[in-house]
Amino acid sequence: MKIINSLKLNLYGKEAVMVGHSDIVGKPTALLLLDKFVTTSVCHIATGERGSLPSYVRNAEILIVAVGKANLIKGEWIKEGAIVVDVGINRVEGKIVGDVEFEVAKERASYITPVPGGVGPVTTAMLLKNTVQAAKMQATNG
Repeated sequence: MKIINSLKLNLYGKEAVMVGHSDIVGKPTALLLLDKFVTTSVCHIATGERGSLPSYVRNAEILIVAVGKANLIKGEWIKEGAIVVDVGINRVEGKIVGDVEFEVAKERASYITPVPGGVGPVTTAMLLKNTVQAAKMQATNG
C-alpha cells in the first residue's frame, strides 16, 4: 500500500485485482484496498484452474501479484494504463524475476514495480522504520 499511496491517486471506486490470497500479503492487501473504497477482487489457484485469471487481470486498473510463480501474469493481459505491483520473487536460470512478465507488461502499464528492486527495498525500509519506531516507544515507556 505504501507504493500505491505514493502515487497520490484518487483510488475511490477503482477496480483492483489481488492475485494471491496468502495471509501475509494477499488478504491484508485486499482489506487495505477495500478500506480505500477500491473495488477489489481476489484471485487464487482455483481462479487459474477455471481459466478466469486473464479476464480478471484484463479488467484491473490496479493489479497486485504475490504468488511466487515466475511470469504467471502475461504482459498482454495487462490493461492499458494499469498500476502493477509485482511482489513475487523467483529464480529462473540464475536470474531473479517476478510473477509478471515484465518486458511486455511495462509497455502497457502506467506504473510497474521491477523485480528485483521494487517491492523488496520498500519492505526493507518499512521494517527499519517500524523497528526505529518500536525502539523509540520502548525507550519512552520503559
